[in-house]
Amino acid sequence: MNFRSLEDFWAFYVNQHSKPSTRRWHFAGTLLSIVLFIYSMLFNRWFLVFVPICGYGFAWYSHFFVEGNVPATFGHPFWSLLCDFRMFGLMLTGKMDREIKRLGKRPILQGF
Repeated sequence: MNFRSLEDFWAFYVNQHSKPSTRRWHFAGTLLSIVLFIYSMLFNRWFLVFVPICGYGFAWYSHFFVEGNVPATFGHPFWSLLCDFRMFGLMLTGKMDREIKRLGKRPILQGF
């Protein structure tokens, strides 16, 4: 799939993360990656190895076993990373459900 802009890709990205538990797995992986990155910069650079392992590991698990689709990272790695941080910020501020509705998607109600 080719996208003309990051905003076009964002709509696709949100659709690929339709289940709340998928978004929560992404949030956990991104948060852990940020913590590991900060720790590695302050104390031990060897922990940088775990930053992508945790970030992608949690996200890819959610796509394969929760959402049931292929991670967008495989086709659009840079835009996918940018959108992951955007989604993380929206979830952190409690605005992700509003964004889903804005794009015409409805959050799926389910347990974790």
